[in-house]
Amino acid sequence: QVRLVESGGGLVQAGGSLRLSCAASGTIFVSNTMGWYRQAPGKQRELVATISSGGGTNYADSVKARFTISRDNARNTVHLQMNSLKPEDTGVYYCYCNVRPSGAIPKAYDYWGQGTQVTVSS
Repeated sequence: QVRLVESGGGLVQAGGSLRLSCAASGTIFVSNTMGWYRQAPGKQRELVATISSGGGTNYADSVKARFTISRDNARNTVHLQMNSLKPEDTGVYYCYCNVRPSGAIPKAYDYWGQGTQVTVSS
């Protein structure tokens, strides 16, 4: 079993910055893609940013040039640096990780954190 624990959410004024962190623990042979999704009230969960084990990144158009995703493979952690925050960035941010738990079995699974609230005031 794999557990993802997020930290770093909070309340910030528009134009401010926050840094989210997520640590994966448990039975992990390889952590593949890691990333962040968010869900605003009344809306579907949407991709914010992902990063592959090799460092390749993908961002939603709405956050490009403002957010930066990074990871530490040795510690199975992923971070999201959020700058120039806007009220429309408000939502619950969920950490995501695709994990291969065993070297003997070539199968990977998706795991999610419990979510951390980010609120940007205008």
